[in-house]
Amino acid sequence: MITAQDVQKLREETQAPVMECKRALEEANGDFNKAKEILKKKGELRALKKQEGETKAGIIEGYIHSNNQVGVLVELRAQTDFVSKNKEFKELAHDLAMHIAALNPKYLSKEDIEEEEIEKRKNEYLKEFEGSNKPKEILEKIIQGKLEKDFEELCLMNQTFIKDETKKISDLIKEATAKFGEKVEIKRFVRFEI
Repeated sequence: MITAQDVQKLREETQAPVMECKRALEEANGDFNKAKEILKKKGELRALKKQEGETKAGIIEGYIHSNNQVGVLVELRAQTDFVSKNKEFKELAHDLAMHIAALNPKYLSKEDIEEEEIEKRKNEYLKEFEGSNKPKEILEKIIQGKLEKDFEELCLMNQTFIKDETKKISDLIKEATAKFGEKVEIKRFVRFEI
């Protein structure tokens, strides 16, 4: 039997709507971990649907590191002022600014990297394997793997979040979209360093 306290506890832990918590617990036969997974999957689906909207509201968050030699401005957008003025939205923006200060991404996503730079990196990796007698298809897979590793370092959306190594920044944004019920996106950022 699922009690109101069970539903309330799941809601507090996941921030999902009450009825969705109740349905997830029923579907999971009262198993909290299974119910969390069910809610996570539903949240991801909801987030995908919300990605179509236009973000007209948002905030600009600043962060200055304690040494006063690194600073970041990040523009985090949402669809409404209601969400962008939410305390948790502001905390997300602050966490993103701290992350950018720490890991120094060069691009927002891999789509922002110019094709010339990608080609340059591919050619450098090809030179590394010159004379290795590896089959072409194997060589292409190795180079693609190296490029993906580069994207994890260079692109904010591909980086592992410094506060939770189980998530990438893209996961954080998807979760925020699901949690707030509207599209959330990082529009741009700038990092200064002395």
